[in-house]
Amino acid sequence: MNARTAADRPQTSLRAMREDDLDLVMSIEREAYPFPWTRGIFRDCLRAGYPAWIHEHRGDAIGYAVISLAAGEAHILNLCTAPEAQGRGHGRQLLRHVLHMARDRGAQRVFLEVRPSNENAIALYHGEGFNEIGRRPRYYPAIGGREDAIVMAIELL
Repeated sequence: MNARTAADRPQTSLRAMREDDLDLVMSIEREAYPFPWTRGIFRDCLRAGYPAWIHEHRGDAIGYAVISLAAGEAHILNLCTAPEAQGRGHGRQLLRHVLHMARDRGAQRVFLEVRPSNENAIALYHGEGFNEIGRRPRYYPAIGGREDAIVMAIELL
């Protein structure tokens, strides 16, 4: 028998998100965003069958992603790494997983929206091959009003 040591096991892993993960997801969501999704939005996504994953590092949840798939396209609805885990490549790893899963499920292109003020996320998406294809005026709530969304897309060829 060949026992795997802790050093042999992957330090990060992904698993399907479940409704009993929502307390954990909401904790990260509230830390990461001034205008977080509600628990009901996450619950509705899971009940609708949207693919969603928990990203774990050494057994601790450090992020999550939710996408929708239809007609050969995927839309990243929410992709988040906990603030204390950012800057270490975890978001890139999660994004790559989402793109791989979308491709495996027949998506030919993937869309997302991002706040112009979220420079780190924009840099991540550009670095992975996304391009800006438009803007949605006043899409996001913001302190003192609304903020546009940059619409980005990538072709999965």
